[in-house]
Amino acid sequence: MLDHIDITNVLFLDIETVPVVPSYNRLDETFQALWRAKAPGVMKRFGVELTDEEVSESFERAGIYSEFGKIICISVGAVAIDKDTQQPVVRLKSFSSDDESKVLKDFADLLTKRYNNPDRQFLCGHNIKEFDIPYICRRMLINQ
Repeated sequence: MLDHIDITNVLFLDIETVPVVPSYNRLDETFQALWRAKAPGVMKRFGVELTDEEVSESFERAGIYSEFGKIICISVGAVAIDKDTQQPVVRLKSFSSDDESKVLKDFADLLTKRYNNPDRQFLCGHNIKEFDIPYICRRMLINQ
């Protein structure tokens, strides 16, 4: 266990997600069938057959499920020490686009160039172990 973490070795992050298409009706037949199977759990109405309207309305929540959503923005922040003043400064950057593969590639490039030592560099964010990191990884797999 680490006794001390150097704040300049921490990358803070958050992602923003949306459904992969604007509405349920824009899904192809296969994904409509998959969403129809998922929708009762999303609506917390297990064992109940939903109407077509309820299935369609529930799709507004699709963005939080990596198989039905996509990442449109990854925002990161880091603390650096200003060379002139020797004071900490915060640097922020957002990777955003409708082209999810570009967002993911740009983020991956940052990790490769600046945060590639897991023994001394860390990722930090609200609920990232349960949501952001698994979501990013799944979407990276989908986007190859």
